[in-house]
Amino acid sequence: MTRETSVHGEWSSRWVFILAAAGSAVGLGNIWKFPYITAEYGGGAFVFIYLICVLMIGLPIMMAEILVGKRGKHSPINTLKIVTAETKQSKFWQIIGWMGTFCGFLILSYYSVIGGWTMAYVVKVGSGMFSHIDMLHDKAMIVSQVSGVFNQLMANPQELILWHTIFMMLTMTVIVGGVQGGLEKAILYMMPSLFIVLFILVGYAMSTEKFAEGIAFMFKINFSALLFSDCVDGYCKFNGQGILAAMGQTFFSLSIGMGAIMAYGAYLPKHVSITQAATIVVLSDTLVAILAGIIIFPIAFSNGLEVNQGPSLVFNTLPIAFGHMPYGTLFGALFFILLVLAAWTSSISILEPPVAWMVETGRFTRFSATLVCGILSWALGLLTIFSFNILSDFKPLSQFAMFKEATLFDLIDFLTSNILLPLGGILIAVFVAWFLPKALLLEELQMKANHWVYRAWYFTLRYITPVGVGLIFLKSIGILA
Repeated sequence: MTRETSVHGEWSSRWVFILAAAGSAVGLGNIWKFPYITAEYGGGAFVFIYLICVLMIGLPIMMAEILVGKRGKHSPINTLKIVTAETKQSKFWQIIGWMGTFCGFLILSYYSVIGGWTMAYVVKVGSGMFSHIDMLHDKAMIVSQVSGVFNQLMANPQELILWHTIFMMLTMTVIVGGVQGGLEKAILYMMPSLFIVLFILVGYAMSTEKFAEGIAFMFKINFSALLFSDCVDGYCKFNGQGILAAMGQTFFSLSIGMGAIMAYGAYLPKHVSITQAATIVVLSDTLVAILAGIIIFPIAFSNGLEVNQGPSLVFNTLPIAFGHMPYGTLFGALFFILLVLAAWTSSISILEPPVAWMVETGRFTRFSATLVCGILSWALGLLTIFSFNILSDFKPLSQFAMFKEATLFDLIDFLTSNILLPLGGILIAVFVAWFLPKALLLEELQMKANHWVYRAWYFTLRYITPVGVGLIFLKSIGILA
């Protein structure tokens, strides 16, 4: 017998849940990571594969996670215990809850660091640091000055630790407040505001001289740049890393596979449609990612910037835009404030699963559980900080070709985005589509067995999603050439 409401409370309405889940999904993965990883893998072809992954992998798994969370009404770890016991399935499937919670914990450690970068840029942009660049006519000088600010930040571990600490404390403050007292209040106005500012910046990007070139780069499909590398005399080596990256970005951007969506699903009122809620969240998340690319690539091309800059891309392009815009200091500070808020809503969703589990053990209050989880994740985040300065030359797996240049941050990112998240996705897809009774699925989805949406979702989750993710996962760990 399942509970009607979660032990932690529930969302006050369907739209609050949608805003919360969208807040979990929409964040640094869309605005910070999506543009630079798109550039890294050739533009339009990557976007095309990413959209396919969202449709065939992201949406079905998100619906499955919400369904399981809604059924169990507890943290992901205990939800899997409850659902496996109710359906008399093997305890093996409880690994999904543990793996997702652990993966989210790892992601939060570096997510908080990057959230700290955005906070630092609120101060840098808001203080007018970039307001003078509109007086410079040499694009190379503009690029040098803007990139120099970011490089100085990366080289200063003390400043990075300060911002990382502040960001983690903000995250912990919201978690302590619980579902309606903390989570709801934090996200209710953040997401609409973020969309407003994004559309303002799209308007600015449309006015740049290389807008058409940026759009072409993002939407013109060239699979050779995505699928092949090491070309010599017309012969190229097949490289599936771009497809793997698209799949990993799907998990990272949608916050699936890390327990966050399952935890939020546990707070969902019983009458809410899982299908409608998941679809709106996925569409919102994808729209923000596309808008981020539409903003950043034209700005980069118009200012002579290389788009293949890795994690620094958003910090080396948008300040240039704000430096040239009327009231750029105001809009720049506002944008990075909202980027902080987007990162904040995601980070609280990642921290919620381990905190909820610790509270459910009966040994911790919400305050003490938040304190323990937050401090441990903060400490782990120091490895990411040092990867950009004092440990930048430390490449612990350099003996392996694919990790030759990988820092500690690169390895944690690869482990979470390309290993743990996809593996968790395979397991949740197989568990829900192959082992849970159809009657349970239909009850939670509020559908009939002959409904075309249910049949499409069930078929995709049962066959396409696990096979597709499985093949790419095997490629990522070197089993498939």
